[in-house]
Amino acid sequence: MKIQIINGPNLNLLGKREPDTYGKQSFEEYFERLKSRFPDVELHYYQSNVEGELINKLHETGFSFDGIILNAGAYTHTSVAIHDGIAAIKTPVIEVHISNVYAREEFRHKSLITSKCIGLITGFGMDGYAMAIQHLVAKSQ
Repeated sequence: MKIQIINGPNLNLLGKREPDTYGKQSFEEYFERLKSRFPDVELHYYQSNVEGELINKLHETGFSFDGIILNAGAYTHTSVAIHDGIAAIKTPVIEVHISNVYAREEFRHKSLITSKCIGLITGFGMDGYAMAIQHLVAKSQ
C-alpha cells in the first residue's frame, strides 16, 4: 500500500511555529515514527508553501497511490483550485488538521476541500496522520 502525505503552507515550521498549538516536534521527526509504526505501508511525504505545487503533487500521486493525507494548512479555507484538484483525481483523500480548527478563529471553520475528501480528522495533534493511515489500511483490507 502506498500513501502520500501532503502538507501545505507553514507546516515546514512544525516544532518551531506556535508550539502550544502545533507541538514541539518537527514533521520530519514524526514522519520517521510513522514509518516505524506502519512498516508495511510505503509512506511518502511532501511539503510546500506554494498552492500550485500542492496541486501538482495531488495530480502526480492521485492516480497511482492508494491514499493521500492532505493538510492544506491555510489553503483549506481559500483554495478552490485545491478543491478542484482533489475532485480531478481517483485516489481517496483524507483531510487532516493538527489543531481543532473549530476551536480557532471563525474563518477557519469553513473548509473548501472537505466536500471532496472521504473524511476529516481535526484536533488530535499529529496523531491525526496516524488515524488517517489506519483508516486507509483498514479500508484496503
